[in-house]
Amino acid sequence: MILCAGEALIDMLPRKTEGGEAAFAPYAGGAVFNTAVALARLGVKTGMFTGLSTDLFGEQLSRVYDLNGVDRSFAVTSDRPTTLAFVTLTDGHAKYAFYDENTAGRMLTPDDLPGDLTDVHALFLGGISLAVEPCAMAYEALATREAKSRAVMIDPNIRPGFIRDETRYRARIDAMLAAADIVKLSDEDLHWLMGGGPIDDLARAMLDRGPRLVCITEGAKGVTGYMADRTVTVAAERVEVVDTVGAGDTFNAGLLASLDDAGLLSKQGVSAISDDTLRAALTLGAKAAAVTVSRAGANPPRREELA
Repeated sequence: MILCAGEALIDMLPRKTEGGEAAFAPYAGGAVFNTAVALARLGVKTGMFTGLSTDLFGEQLSRVYDLNGVDRSFAVTSDRPTTLAFVTLTDGHAKYAFYDENTAGRMLTPDDLPGDLTDVHALFLGGISLAVEPCAMAYEALATREAKSRAVMIDPNIRPGFIRDETRYRARIDAMLAAADIVKLSDEDLHWLMGGGPIDDLARAMLDRGPRLVCITEGAKGVTGYMADRTVTVAAERVEVVDTVGAGDTFNAGLLASLDDAGLLSKQGVSAISDDTLRAALTLGAKAAAVTVSRAGANPPRREELA
């Protein structure tokens, strides 16, 4: 099983009423939630560790978990409210306004970490949950606790406007990146973390921090995977973009699913990734992301859609 750890929330997506008025409609979402659903749709046994509310939005999230076969037994349930993210779109690109104070997801603590991970062989962590406390401390503790025995992938999915204490956030991300086997960053995330300079140089500097595979996405330009002795680039799939909500999250699922299919999603396996295996993983991620951006909202494809 791949255990995804991070936020599950409600994206309030912009819509129009029959009368033409602007409105928002609730859709299950969150970066890590999206990756978990995408993984399950790709046929991977998937679980989710998060804070889950008993309110009407939490029930909506639970229904989506169940419909897609995501194991929510790892979730910590409470009667606190669900995090809401109001989304506005400009030329298909999403901007977010988060309502997250004292929510079920936000108030997760290190005391809530799951104990028995016998069936888990890999972890995926990331998203806005790494920027807010106390839940960020819980996810950092999980990553560092499990890094010696399980493959760990991190996508911080950085939202600068959501970060209140940049020094503390950078320290946490640095520690988690050092514990990770696989790191995915957008080019914007990479520059935010590492500063200016050529992407190739910055990505190789990221490898020096500890990960064995660093994947950098550049939107329509595609994605490049960097390892100590190789670099593999895969072009983005050409599609008509409806919106970009969930694109990176779906890419993560495709990458993980492909490596899992190859039997290389382990501490030892990541180091043994060949050029062909890496290209196949990047390609599946790119194909899955292309389907997601071609339709409204975070609606990742099923395996049969990628044949």
